[in-house]
Amino acid sequence: MIEIVNKFEKSVYAVLMVMLMAVLIAALFELAVKLFGVLTDIKTPYLIDPNEMILVLGGFLLVLIGVELLDTIKAYFIENTIHVEIIILLAIIAMARKVILLNPAPGDSFAFGFELMGIGVIVVGLGAGYYLIKKAGSLSYPVEKKPE
Repeated sequence: MIEIVNKFEKSVYAVLMVMLMAVLIAALFELAVKLFGVLTDIKTPYLIDPNEMILVLGGFLLVLIGVELLDTIKAYFIENTIHVEIIILLAIIAMARKVILLNPAPGDSFAFGFELMGIGVIVVGLGAGYYLIKKAGSLSYPVEKKPE
């Protein structure tokens, strides 16, 4: 029964990997179209507006997150382990993307301040977790134990 569950789990990861590759191809295409559109703008050709730059950088980080997630799934296939360090780095990249794409609302500075404080707490927690993992030297978590 355990072998059936393990095969099912592997097939779910394989389907996830294929779907993630499709999403990455779409994200790359969207990023290329966005970058081409920004660079060939009629008003300011070859100059990127700061707001457009933020959108392009957000697209780059989104593709980077996807590639790292694909690497995590690939590592699971090869080693049967989930790399905790990569997961924490993905979360840090996602938070950096969130900070880059932050757009403060004109009249709601109180809520924006709370959002920034929440992001700060998350970033500090992720940084501390990453530091502890690096200090401990534990880079992966075995998913299943082999019978002895």
